[in-house]
Amino acid sequence: MTKLEQAFTLFDKYNQQSPERITWKGQDYPSEYFYAIKLYEWVRNLDQHASEALLLASRCQHIGRWEIERKTYPEGRVGYLKWRSDLAKHHAQKATEIMDSLNYEADVIAKVKEIVLKKGIKRDQDVQTIENALCLVFLEFQYDDLLQKHSEEKMVGILQKTWAKMSREGQEAALALQYSDKGSMLLNKALGN
Repeated sequence: MTKLEQAFTLFDKYNQQSPERITWKGQDYPSEYFYAIKLYEWVRNLDQHASEALLLASRCQHIGRWEIERKTYPEGRVGYLKWRSDLAKHHAQKATEIMDSLNYEADVIAKVKEIVLKKGIKRDQDVQTIENALCLVFLEFQYDDLLQKHSEEKMVGILQKTWAKMSREGQEAALALQYSDKGSMLLNKALGN
């Protein structure tokens, strides 16, 4: 087994501890494990020559996400942003611990941390690829559920922010996805169509 495969195995084993579950095509998965696999698949789809660091980051981007709960932070945007920032640091730390245990090179670990922390978004191609992939996972697997929880106005705002995070390549991939009727209508509204 290569070092990369060993890292994937350890990342996956960690994410399989996720207490939240998702059912997809009749099969039950720990949610963070499922989303990590889908993020990896999107990264491979967007960049067939993805670097080792990008592949590693795709599999550990949200590692241990359930360990820092949103409800432990204040309501509202400031609390949300603080939670997201602390989560990113937590993911980077967990990934570093696992890669250290496999004696990964310091430069690879540093690059994975940059990607997980999204440093240089819109300037660093690997960071932009992970952001595109994250947005695509959201649109493909989480968007329809979120439609049930928020007003149309709020969803349009979420879609506009999501769209702004993606590069043209990510946006083109998003337009090729299949959406529910309501999902399509709100996306068109968000894009001014």
